[in-house]
Amino acid sequence: MNKKILCLFLLAIIFAGCKNEITYETRDGYTLIHQSRGATLGYSTSPILMVDGFAFKDLNRNGSLDVYEDWRLPAVKRARDLAEQLPIDRLCGLMLYSKATDADSVNLTQRQIDYLTKDYIRHMLVRAVKDPKTAAQWSNNIQILCESEPYGIPSNNSTDPRNYTNGKASTGAYGHEPDGEFDPSGASDISKWPREVGMAATFDPALVYAHGEVVSAEYRALGITTALSPQIDLSTDPRWRRFYGSFSESPELSRDIARAYCDAMQTTEGSKDGWGDMSVNCMVKHWPGGGTGEGGRDAHFGTGKYAVYPGNNFQTHLIPFIDGAFKLQGGTEMASAVMPYYTISFRQDPTGENVANGFSKYIIQDLLRGKYNYEGVVCTDWGIVNDYVHVYKHGGKPWGVETLSLAERRLKCFEAGADQIGGASDNSLTLQAYELWKEKYGEENARERFNLSAVRLLTNIFRVGNFENPYVDPQVAQEVVGCQEFVAAGYEAQVKSIVMVKNHENALPKPVKAKVYQPLRKADPALTHWRKPTPAYEEYPFGHDLLSKYFEIVDSPQDADFALVAIKCPIGHWGYVGPTEEYPDGHYQPISLQYMPYTAEYAREQSIGAGDPTEAESNRSYKGFTETTFNVGDMQLVIDTKKQMGAKPVIVVVSTDRPFVPAEIEPYSDALLLNFGVSNNALLDIISGRYEPSGLLPMQLPANMKTVELQAEDLPFDMECHVDADGNTYDFAFGLNWSGVIKDERVRKYSVCN
Repeated sequence: MNKKILCLFLLAIIFAGCKNEITYETRDGYTLIHQSRGATLGYSTSPILMVDGFAFKDLNRNGSLDVYEDWRLPAVKRARDLAEQLPIDRLCGLMLYSKATDADSVNLTQRQIDYLTKDYIRHMLVRAVKDPKTAAQWSNNIQILCESEPYGIPSNNSTDPRNYTNGKASTGAYGHEPDGEFDPSGASDISKWPREVGMAATFDPALVYAHGEVVSAEYRALGITTALSPQIDLSTDPRWRRFYGSFSESPELSRDIARAYCDAMQTTEGSKDGWGDMSVNCMVKHWPGGGTGEGGRDAHFGTGKYAVYPGNNFQTHLIPFIDGAFKLQGGTEMASAVMPYYTISFRQDPTGENVANGFSKYIIQDLLRGKYNYEGVVCTDWGIVNDYVHVYKHGGKPWGVETLSLAERRLKCFEAGADQIGGASDNSLTLQAYELWKEKYGEENARERFNLSAVRLLTNIFRVGNFENPYVDPQVAQEVVGCQEFVAAGYEAQVKSIVMVKNHENALPKPVKAKVYQPLRKADPALTHWRKPTPAYEEYPFGHDLLSKYFEIVDSPQDADFALVAIKCPIGHWGYVGPTEEYPDGHYQPISLQYMPYTAEYAREQSIGAGDPTEAESNRSYKGFTETTFNVGDMQLVIDTKKQMGAKPVIVVVSTDRPFVPAEIEPYSDALLLNFGVSNNALLDIISGRYEPSGLLPMQLPANMKTVELQAEDLPFDMECHVDADGNTYDFAFGLNWSGVIKDERVRKYSVCN
């Protein structure tokens, strides 16, 4: 064979090998197009275009391949092309985020249909789901409807964190039998992990990365492409009710965990830029940090609208963002979205303006975008533009702009640099905001500004592949979500998050089949943070069926080898008491971290922040007022049980969602374990010695309420810590294993004492 013929032969082989092979697969309601050299397409009603031997979806049905339909091009370029094509009403629809909606049926509700077809919303917040298979089919029905609409823009479905046990008891679904291996029947509706502060208690960013990989796989199987997480606020005030959802008060630990979480969630392995069909957008929250509310109050209510910085420590709260979530090690580079908090960052704006972060040009445009070069989506927190009735009633959170109209508030958000309004579904108001912008800045400027936000929003939808294939397989969802492998990984994290702070005379572990006394816990009526009453109830926290698999249950302390008491940390009024006969307008109240009644002797005479149209007073001080927690009975249960047990050990487990004063119960506890939202199996596996405790305190536990009052809301690690009967100080990064105080690499890296 001569050289010319040989070359032609080789070229023929190469050409044949480079041919794009196309196959079709019919599914329920949609079709998949598999391409050997191109993107997999999922379509229901879109025409298919063949260009250069490749298949593309003709989403706008114009018979030609538009830039935004070409999967070979960069996401940003495609987003720009589509944004320029959209009429203003559909562009404004992109700038809305739906209120929470349920996937409790495969069928769409009329409200959900209206979101998509009348207000042109393409960002849906999914709350409850019936089961993985139903959720996946519901998501497909959403996408079928979206594809049938002009321009074929798919929905970017999202969720708040949903992979947590919330401390609910498990009867074997997530754990071990005392004498066996991991329970193979342990499938769940979704994998269960400790709460965020519990993840921090592992002090292990690598474990958090593994968590992110599992969660992103489960989310994508459900049709979810954006996570409204992680919450990376520094919880520098121990009274903040959202402490449980943060990664501690440590800037360094929070930074490293935030980076690991976002890298894992957003990265599709093998993709050249990190983005792909296994990626989930991360919306980190809450810029620039919400853990400094004055007096520990939370900004979901007007009573907590002011974030204060008496320690002049504003900059430290940016570390988990600017050095963590915005400096990823993977190809996606930075978290693709960010949510400002409800709070007014009081007196931080050099212009003197005091408005909530979502309305603040200084917080969003000057700092976030200007100084720190953030390029992703900025979405306001939910309900920021809505009205409210009073500071103590749950409603809208227009802090600092209460007198503006509904449309003017949206305009204010957009002027500040926000791209999207959370929990807002009325597109007519966004169109009014657009008209207001036109009046102030001109039509060309208005279109340019709204296009800018649309490009950012669309880029995130393009990156995760939704324009190519937004559909998911319900059967795969049923098999993947909550599968044994994922549940096992979550369970291991639960065990690693449990912190043992006391083990007097080696009270733990206890041998299997030891005799245990479990006293009845009686919970008094209480109020939730949303002012909803909860009735009194009685419970055996560990139940009987599960506990009997580990130990022999006895009915009296006299017959027991040890007692097991499970309680909750102090539950109070969250900083405000509504109208009473003595105080018709209500009054501010200390947030107590102790069980016994607490009078605020050391509180400020004059509050730092104050001011609200519904309040006459300009001072929010609660000095001299007394707080009585709802569950003082939990403390008494520990004391009574110790009296009944005498010299025999009492093991106390505290369900911990934020720091508390341990001095009231520690002297009556022989062993003290902190539970940050784990199953009872995990706790019993520690108590019985199947696992050794390895968690470390992700918080300081204060010596008393005086040190809580005297600490600065914005400073981490500025409290006097409790010292127990064994001489151990309950400081950040403290924890015990069977050998004593843990002093490993985690402690050396993150402890403030080293």
